[in-house]
Amino acid sequence: MTISILLADDHQMMREGLRALLERQGDMKVVAEADDGRAAVELARKHKPSVAVLDITMPGLNGIEAARKIADALLGTRTIILSVHADRRFVTEAMRAGAAGYVLKDCAFEELAYAVRVAVANQTYLSPAIARTVVEDYMGHSPWQRSSAFVALTDRERQVLQSLAEGRSAKLTARDLGVSIKTVETHRANIMRKLGKHSIAELTKYAIRQGLTPP
Repeated sequence: MTISILLADDHQMMREGLRALLERQGDMKVVAEADDGRAAVELARKHKPSVAVLDITMPGLNGIEAARKIADALLGTRTIILSVHADRRFVTEAMRAGAAGYVLKDCAFEELAYAVRVAVANQTYLSPAIARTVVEDYMGHSPWQRSSAFVALTDRERQVLQSLAEGRSAKLTARDLGVSIKTVETHRANIMRKLGKHSIAELTKYAIRQGLTPP
């Protein structure tokens, strides 16, 4: 059986390297590529791949939010997050979003093919370097950071934050998310209140630090 794969990463060279690695396996085929999160979700709906490999930091929609949307829409597609972040907040939130794997980018070429096979077998793969932190979280030995966007904000608020941080106006954000401009403005006010931020510049810096959007 051929394992069909969607690759989503905003760096073309990274996608080309991963495609070459995966297709050398013989039983894996990359059926689509995306350079942002929204395109990844649409292509996943179109191609229904066995596995979607998602960079965590992409424009438009980050990998964790894309994984959540794919998990909600496509029960047969497993998702794997690629990330430079070993921080437990990203790993735990990826698992909450339904990801079947979390692979660090500096290990991606060595680990990704194995992670894909684990995901297709309906199991979960974590890079060894981060597995311990996840276990500590679930055992209650490591408290969540209350400042994390994944704790402080709702799913929709994170989407609005990413869009505004990437320079989109309230009007464009409303169009992209399928809501009214007033709703976006309400979300923006709530985000600022929750985070104690007072300008779009402050929100942008925060979104970059949190890994919600590329620098």
